Amino acid sequence: MSESKNGRGALATGGVAAVLASACCLGPLVLVALGFSGAWIGNLTVLEPYRPIFIGAALIALFFAWRSIFRPAQACKPGDVCAVPQVRTAYKVIFWVVAALVLVALAFPYVLPLFY
Repeated sequence: MSESKNGRGALATGGVAAVLASACCLGPLVLVALGFSGAWIGNLTVLEPYRPIFIGAALIALFFAWRSIFRPAQACKPGDVCAVPQVRTAYKVIFWVVAALVLVALAFPYVLPLFY
């Protein structure tokens, strides 16, 4: 059961990259909405120049996860994690959640001005 066969590592990488990509823009808004305040929140925009790198990493990781998760079950060896239907379903759900996070990270800077 290697990481390349079940897509777990690629999903984790995609999720972390999506969170980091949206940290510069979505992070301060969420913190202010939750009632946190202070001048330190403005320092979160320091990650903005790295946003394209994080988004690129998330998209690449999602591609590799998609390749591993959505392959036919016949390609899995009996006894592998990818051969268990419940695990396949869970990985597919997690994949779509991570894909939604990446979509939010991509769209948020363009939707944000509509709220001001």
